[in-house]
Amino acid sequence: MTLPSAGRALRLVTLTSGFAIGMSVLVPGASARPSDPPGPSAKDVERSERDVREQAAEVGRTKAMLAQADGELDRLAVTAEAAVERYNGELVQLRRAQETYRDVQGRLAEADRRVEQARAELATFAAQVYQDNTGYDPMSSAVAGEGGPQGFMDRAGMVKMLAERRTAMFRRVEASKTVADVFRRQAKTALDEQGAATRRADEAKRLAQDAVATQQEAVQRIETDKRRLEHKLGKAQAHAAEVKRARERARERAREKAQTRKFRSDFPVPKEVPPEARGAIAVEAALKWLGTPYSWGGGDMDGPTYGIDQGAGTVGFDCSGLTMYAWNKAGVRLDHWTGTQWTSGPHIPISRLRAGDLVFFATNRSDPATIHHVGLYLSDGRMVEAPYTGARVRIASIHRHDLIGATRPAG
Repeated sequence: MTLPSAGRALRLVTLTSGFAIGMSVLVPGASARPSDPPGPSAKDVERSERDVREQAAEVGRTKAMLAQADGELDRLAVTAEAAVERYNGELVQLRRAQETYRDVQGRLAEADRRVEQARAELATFAAQVYQDNTGYDPMSSAVAGEGGPQGFMDRAGMVKMLAERRTAMFRRVEASKTVADVFRRQAKTALDEQGAATRRADEAKRLAQDAVATQQEAVQRIETDKRRLEHKLGKAQAHAAEVKRARERARERAREKAQTRKFRSDFPVPKEVPPEARGAIAVEAALKWLGTPYSWGGGDMDGPTYGIDQGAGTVGFDCSGLTMYAWNKAGVRLDHWTGTQWTSGPHIPISRLRAGDLVFFATNRSDPATIHHVGLYLSDGRMVEAPYTGARVRIASIHRHDLIGATRPAG
């Protein structure tokens, strides 16, 4: 009887000493860990969201201005196009007026030539008549001239007829000249008026094109403002999202701290370490490392370590490294592998879980060979786990579609 009692006492002393050593290692680490900075307040979140709303409203107003400016640009472009076409039409009319003026000028020159020709012919005719009658008495010419009186009469009639024809021709040429001169004045007036209309159309075209250019500059300026404001809006949205995330992280840290305090109060470390208290010790040990980075292959019986491959540059835990460390603090040695941790003790129904039990997850819930993750059960359906690369040790729900079962490690 004495020896077994001594053996039990020796084992108890060993467990108690081991637990005390483990606590002496953990507590300084926890106390040396810097306190979490306070997270953003609800007012900070509301302020960032209000900034987003204000920026969005400004972007909306700028978009409305841009739409209005675009509409005005379209209207001015139509006006400018009409002015250009009107100017083109006036140029066509100007060319036609110039051609008409040149044509009338040619007709006037022809009329002047015919008038001068008629005048020359008339002068020649008069000289000829005068020469024919020079030095003769009309009566003598009538009696003694060629053909006698009858010849004289014939010649006199011919002279009269020719004179009348020359006079009529002269009058027609003068009339043509008068008409051509009228046409010339009309053509000159039309040409002057068309030139003025063309100049007015050119000025209208220039003003319309200047208005389009000015409006294009305004549109470009508003477009630049819109892009700048959209960039500011994007930054404000990103900031608001980050503030929300920071607040959520802070609240999660607060929940984790509260949960840690709850577990510490629910599972006080006894002076002696009976088997039923080991889970509480494992929980206590794991919760001290909340927020530690996940590191693939990281963690040993003494705490977080550098991992391997993807975790080679990160000090932290992977899932089985965290549970191995935690149960080592409770005096139970586990392998750094979910495969043997699954068989490290009896399997416990989910309805009968208690703090410290290992909960496992598999890709095929009917095949333990597909187990890929393990966590340390806390209570109320929650566990502490090292989840995946890029995440940190955290408290999470066990109720996932890949939950396969639980094990209670036995020493």
